[in-house]
Amino acid sequence: MGLSMSRTDSLGQTYSLNGFQAYCSVNNILAVTGGTLISDAPVLSTPVGLLTMTLTLSSVAFSVAYTTTPLAAATKLIIRCSPQRSAGRNFEADYRVIATTAAAAASPANILTPFTAKFGVPVTGNKVFVSASTMFGGFESIPLIVGQVVV
Repeated sequence: MGLSMSRTDSLGQTYSLNGFQAYCSVNNILAVTGGTLISDAPVLSTPVGLLTMTLTLSSVAFSVAYTTTPLAAATKLIIRCSPQRSAGRNFEADYRVIATTAAAAASPANILTPFTAKFGVPVTGNKVFVSASTMFGGFESIPLIVGQVVV
């Protein structure tokens, strides 16, 4: 299975995973989403990513509305957020898992409580970046990334 899974490094070069790397990749995603870890290789699948994502972000509300909703059966959404940044920032590389939805969850996902627990209350004028990807069977889609200033 590892040879079927490819990644791109920071220099833009594509490489295939070996068996151990594939095992770790699948089980890390399952662990993040609360799934049962596996020892046998699953069938390789590529989940369909989100089509759109809209944030509602203030000091008293933080939710992520997305399409397609609800998610497909057995598909979960992994939501990662950045720490609060200057409003002028346009690029972010520091994302942390904030929440994982239940399988086949419907939009929107309310993430104010977990975000506040990790980064504090959103401050008006700061910018937060959100990266959301779908997960199916230990495989993760390409993330959809949105940044928004707290109003």
